[in-house]
Amino acid sequence: MAAHRSGPLKQQNKPHKGGRHRGRGSAQRDGKGRLEMKILCKKVKKELSRIDQRHRANQLRKQKKEAVLAEKRHLGSKDGPPHQVLVVPLHNRISLPEVLGLLQDGDLGTVCLNECGNTHSFMLLCPQLKHRWFFTFAKPGDLHTVLDLAKVADTILFLLDPLEAWDSTGDYCLSCLFAQGLPTYTLAVLGVSGLPLKKQIDAKKKLNKVVEKRFPDDKLLLLDIQQEASMLLRQLVNQKQRHLAFRDRRAYLFAHAADFVPSEENNSVGTLKISGYVRGRTLNVNSLLHIVGYGDFQMKQIDAPMDPFPLNTRVNKSQKDSSMAMEICAVDAVVNMEEDLKILMKADPNKQESLQAEVIPDPMEGEQTWPTEEELNEADDSVKQSSKVIKKVPKGTSSYQAEWILDEGDGSDGEGDEYDMEHEDFMEEDSQVESAEEEDEEECETMTTGESVRDDLYDEKVDEEAEEKMLEKYKQERLEEMFPDEMDTPRDVAARVRFQKYRGLKSFRTSPWDPKENLPQDYARIFQFQNFINTKKRIFKEIEEKEAEGAEVGWYVTLHVSEVPVSVVEYFKQGAPLIAFSLLPHEQKMSVLNMVVSRSPGNTEPVKAKEELIFHCGFRRFQASPLFSQHTSADKHKFQRFLTADAAVVVTVYAPITFPPASVLLFKQKSNGMHSLIATGHLLSVDPDRIVIKRVVLSGHPFKIFTKLAVVRYMFFNREDVLWFKPVELRTKWGRRGHIKEPLGTHGHMKCSFDGKLKSQDTVLMNLYKRVFPKWTYDPYVPEPVSWVKSETSSTVPEVDIE
Repeated sequence: MAAHRSGPLKQQNKPHKGGRHRGRGSAQRDGKGRLEMKILCKKVKKELSRIDQRHRANQLRKQKKEAVLAEKRHLGSKDGPPHQVLVVPLHNRISLPEVLGLLQDGDLGTVCLNECGNTHSFMLLCPQLKHRWFFTFAKPGDLHTVLDLAKVADTILFLLDPLEAWDSTGDYCLSCLFAQGLPTYTLAVLGVSGLPLKKQIDAKKKLNKVVEKRFPDDKLLLLDIQQEASMLLRQLVNQKQRHLAFRDRRAYLFAHAADFVPSEENNSVGTLKISGYVRGRTLNVNSLLHIVGYGDFQMKQIDAPMDPFPLNTRVNKSQKDSSMAMEICAVDAVVNMEEDLKILMKADPNKQESLQAEVIPDPMEGEQTWPTEEELNEADDSVKQSSKVIKKVPKGTSSYQAEWILDEGDGSDGEGDEYDMEHEDFMEEDSQVESAEEEDEEECETMTTGESVRDDLYDEKVDEEAEEKMLEKYKQERLEEMFPDEMDTPRDVAARVRFQKYRGLKSFRTSPWDPKENLPQDYARIFQFQNFINTKKRIFKEIEEKEAEGAEVGWYVTLHVSEVPVSVVEYFKQGAPLIAFSLLPHEQKMSVLNMVVSRSPGNTEPVKAKEELIFHCGFRRFQASPLFSQHTSADKHKFQRFLTADAAVVVTVYAPITFPPASVLLFKQKSNGMHSLIATGHLLSVDPDRIVIKRVVLSGHPFKIFTKLAVVRYMFFNREDVLWFKPVELRTKWGRRGHIKEPLGTHGHMKCSFDGKLKSQDTVLMNLYKRVFPKWTYDPYVPEPVSWVKSETSSTVPEVDIE
C-alpha cells in the first residue's frame, strides 16, 4: 500500500510563538546593523529608555512642585503682594462684626485698618507665619462690588449659615461668581457652636448635603473661636492657588489709596494717583490702563513710595493692657505716598500706546466710477441672452408667432387662466349661531362677590404700561416659536419696497455670500485682524518669553493716570472699589465681538434682539445692544429674534477688542432699576466677517389646485410684486418646491408650479434673506443698580377662587 503524500496546495498554518511576547530587547537584536531612514525636514525623535523616561517624569514633577511652592511663598511674603481675601457672607443672618472681631485679634498679628469710604478692609500682618493678608468684605446684594473684587482677589472666603448654608441672594451671587470664574475659595461656617449639642451633628450632616451641590469636594471649616480663626489663616496660606486666564496675562492693581489733581483748564478732568500693589505681570508705563467701569486711560509715570504695610512692623510697647497689645494703625496712604518718593518710569511719547479706539473713515474711500457705454451694452447683451427661451415650434413659424405658443406644461385644462372672483365664495362660511335655549330663572341665581381690600393696594404697585409691554413681548415670543420668521405681507406698502434689501437663496447652507458686500458705515470705524488667531498666539508668546520693563509683581507703586474724570475719585471715596488692568496690544480698539452664551435657568423673561444689555466681558463692564444668532460651524448664521432657552446662542456686539479666554455675563436693567442675570458664557472670537442672516418668510394659501399647478393668493396683493419676486424659489410646509410662473389678475394672485401634487391644507412659503449688523450703542459707563438681588417673576393677575 502506497503512503499518502501532501500536494502543493497543502494548508500552511502559522507557527506557535511559545507564549512570550516580543520585547524591546529582541527587537533591538533583530535590528542590529540596520540604519533608519534619514529625515531632513523634521527633527529625529529620540527613543528614551525606561529609566530615562522615569527620570524625565520625575524632573517634570519636581519642577511643577517647586513652581507651586514658589508661588505660595511669594504670595503674601515681604517681597510679594499681600494675600488678598474677599469675605462674602452668603446669608443675611451672618453678622460681619463677629467675623471682624475674630480676624482682628491681636494674637494673630498686627492689624492695620485701611478705611476707604464705606468699604470694610484691613491688613493683617503675621510675622510668625511670615505672611500678610488684606481682607475686604462685600455683601452678595451688592453684586457690582462682589464681581469686581472677585476679579482681583486671590482667595474668596464664603461664610455659610449653619442651618440653611445660603439664602436666595447668596445662591444668586454664587451663580454669577461661577459664571465669571472662581479663584481659590474656602468655605467657613459661622455659628455652629451656638446650636444645642444634640443638633450640631445633624446640622453638620444637612449642611454637607446642601454644600455638595455647589462644592462637591470641599471641606467646611468652623469659625466660632480664636483657635479656629488661626487654623483658617493657615489653611489660606497652604492652599493651592487657582488661576484665572484673563488676569494671569495682564498686570492689575487694587487701589489702597487714591488722590486727584484737577487740571488747570478743566476741574472735572485731571490726574488720578492710584496707589497699590502690582499683581499678575510686570506693569509698563507705556501700556494703557483700563479702570473697571470707566474706560481706558494713559499713564504719565510710575512712582515707588514706601510700603505702608511692611511685614516687620514695630509694636507699640507703651500700651500696658495685654488685650490691647496689637497695634491698630489707621493708614493715610496719601501722606505716605509723598514721603521718600522715587520715580520708577516716565512715559515715552514715542513708545506709548495710543488711545485711538476708532478709525477715522475717509468719505472718498468708497468712491466708484460710473460705468462706460461699452459696459452697459455688454450687460444688455448678457441679459438678452439669458432671457432667450428655447421652444419646439412648427417649421416656418416666425419669432413673433413663437412667443404666443405656450409650453406643454402650461395648458392644464385651461381652467387656470379663467379667473373669476365669484369662486371665492366657497372659502367663506357663515358664522351666525342661534341661541334657542332659554335659561331657567329658578335653577340659576346671581351672586355678588365682594372685592378684597388688598386688591386695591396690589393694583397701586402694578405698572400698567410695563405690564402691557411685557404682554406684547410674550405674544411676540410665542408667535416666533409657533411660526418662526413668518411675517404678514403689508398691504399699505408694496412688498418690492418693503423687502427691497432682501434676496432669495437657492440654499442657505451652500449659496455664496460675500462678507465684504454692502457693509454699513460703522464698519469703516472698526479695526479688523487679517488673522485673529495668529495675532493672539504671537502676543501671548511675547508675554511668556519677552522680559517686560516696569514695576515688578509685588511692588507698592503709585500710578499717575491722565485725563481721568473726577467722578472716579468720588465713587472711590463713597466706598466703591477702584480696580485697574493693563491692556494688551490692540485691546483699546473697537471691533465686532462674538460671544457664546446660554440662557440662565432662573430667568424666563423674553429678551428681544437689539435691546440694551449690560455686559461683564473678562475685566470689562459696558452697555451695548447685541444681535443673537445660531451657534453653528457654517459660513452663514441665522439671526434669532429672541434669546432662546434651549440652545447656545452667539451674541454679536460692537465693543473693544478683548483676547480670549474671557468669561461673559449678560444682565438686563428693569424698569425699577434692578439688574437681573440673563445669560452666561464665554468670548468666542473677534471677527467682523461673521455673517448673520435675517430670514423673512412670506406665506400664501393655495386657492385652486391642478395636479402640479396651483393658484396661490394672499402672499402678494398687486401684480407688480408678483413679477418682482418671480425668480425666488417657493417651498411648502409639507416639503414641496416650486416657482412662480405668472401673475393672475391685479390682486396678487399667481400661478405656481411645484414638483409634486399640492395638498389643499398645505401652505406656500417664500424665504427672503438679508444680512444684519449690530447697533453702535457701546457705553463703558454702567448705571448703578437699585438692588442686585434676584428678581422673582410672579404672575401679575392674582388667582381668585369663586365657589
